[in-house]
Amino acid sequence: MQELNQSQIAERLDQLTELNVQLGSSHDTDALLERILVVAKRMTNADGGTLYRPSDDKRQLNFHILINDTLQIHQGGSSGQPVTAGSVPLYNDDGEKNLSAVAAYAAHFGLSVNIEDVYKADVFNFSGMVKFDQLRNYHSQSFLTVPMSDHEGELVGVLQLINSKDTESGEIRAFTQTDQRFIEALAAQAAVALTHQRLIAQLEELLESLVNLINIGIDEKSPYTGRHCQFVPELTMMLAEAVHNTETGPLADFQMNDADRKELWLAGLLHDCGKITTPVHVVDKATKLETIFDRIALVDTRFEVLLRDAEIAALKRKLEVGTGAGADHAAIDAELAQQQAALREERDFIRYANVGGEGMQPADQARVRQIGQRRWTGPDGAEQAFLSDDELTNLTIKFGTLTEPERKEINNHISMTIKMLEALPWPKHLKNVPEYAGGHHERMDGKGYPRGLTKDQMSVQARVMAIADIFEALTARDRPYKKGKMLSESLRILGHFALNGHIDPDLFDIFIRNKIYLEFAHKNMDEKQIDAIDESQIPGYRADQNT
Repeated sequence: MQELNQSQIAERLDQLTELNVQLGSSHDTDALLERILVVAKRMTNADGGTLYRPSDDKRQLNFHILINDTLQIHQGGSSGQPVTAGSVPLYNDDGEKNLSAVAAYAAHFGLSVNIEDVYKADVFNFSGMVKFDQLRNYHSQSFLTVPMSDHEGELVGVLQLINSKDTESGEIRAFTQTDQRFIEALAAQAAVALTHQRLIAQLEELLESLVNLINIGIDEKSPYTGRHCQFVPELTMMLAEAVHNTETGPLADFQMNDADRKELWLAGLLHDCGKITTPVHVVDKATKLETIFDRIALVDTRFEVLLRDAEIAALKRKLEVGTGAGADHAAIDAELAQQQAALREERDFIRYANVGGEGMQPADQARVRQIGQRRWTGPDGAEQAFLSDDELTNLTIKFGTLTEPERKEINNHISMTIKMLEALPWPKHLKNVPEYAGGHHERMDGKGYPRGLTKDQMSVQARVMAIADIFEALTARDRPYKKGKMLSESLRILGHFALNGHIDPDLFDIFIRNKIYLEFAHKNMDEKQIDAIDESQIPGYRADQNT
């Protein structure tokens, strides 16, 4: 049996060291596994090798990579060819451990199996190997099978080498005990690296699951923001990819790798996580008087009281004048009808005023205050103003449905987003998530919030997310306080934002030029909102310039 000299041992140690360095730096599991198998073959001068991975249910070993030099077979791994060999069952049909297959035996007991000549071995079932040899006119002889287990003893793979060759004569020889010890050392290193990668993958999956958990919480708390939390990261990535592919203009140098994309995607998912702290009745405030419920019902009740008071007063007057010749009941009825018509008209107006709009006229605000000065008698018998100060404040809101304190409470969600995200110990490759997620309400001119950043102080990713956030909000059709705008109107508003320093005009150009808006619209907007677009008429779009 060929023994190793000092030079060969030193060479193997160098190979182990080199592989150990690669195991620590590689993030591609398939490439890593193939490298392990290739180094194992080279160390032992093996003609072939197989690497098995356990199935998800731990019931069988699947061929992951198969290499044979003589037969010129390379399946799995970097070959791009699927492995055609069947799986090795770890358990028999009766549930007992399969100990007849050498790979399964090594997997179950965590022991290496070194066989000098498989045709002379009667311990294991090599019928499948015999068929393989017959079909391909090959002769399998020496086998070395080594299990790979993690620090907890859980199987992560099985490494199997076949037909070690004498380096001088080329004759097939048995794998030596030195071969076995080196491959066991290699397998142990490989198992640690695979476990490390698996733990990283599991932690990343856990992080993404926690992010989704937060969004589920926001979604359940407010179904109106749930779609927003899904669509903003989607639109953000669409625009970011378009910027990545831009070859001219001020953003031509912007590039992303896979890690950058993952970082931006997570930031998009988390951009509104602070809303989990915002009260539902503020987030979902559909009307001006809404708190936990819409207080318009209370105002309606007061109108009913005034209507009935007017009717009671008319009836009392009729009793006072009696039924004599001078009694003019018809005049009283006419006056009552006029009073009640006025009250019902005021009630309809207050209902109208309760619905937030783009801008309440000063005359309408004055009329609300005038109606609020009416007097009515409450349940306690005390006369009081028809509308309270808080009701007057809400009903005279000029834009939307939020009062100034409520708007500050809504705006505070971005401060909470930043606070929550900055409190997390982000790894290096995700360290920008708080900045990307926390900048989508900033403006290019420094008038945004919460930090008043300018364009030069913001990353491209944060500026991209700002456009995605605004466009999705404009077109969203599921908000309780507004209808989704038409596509043309949304682009017109966004264009004015590009002109007045609200959003990045260079990004807006890419958004229009690459028709990101149209791709998103056809995928996520109501078809009734998608009208004809004349890009030359969109404010802020430089159609005749290269971006």
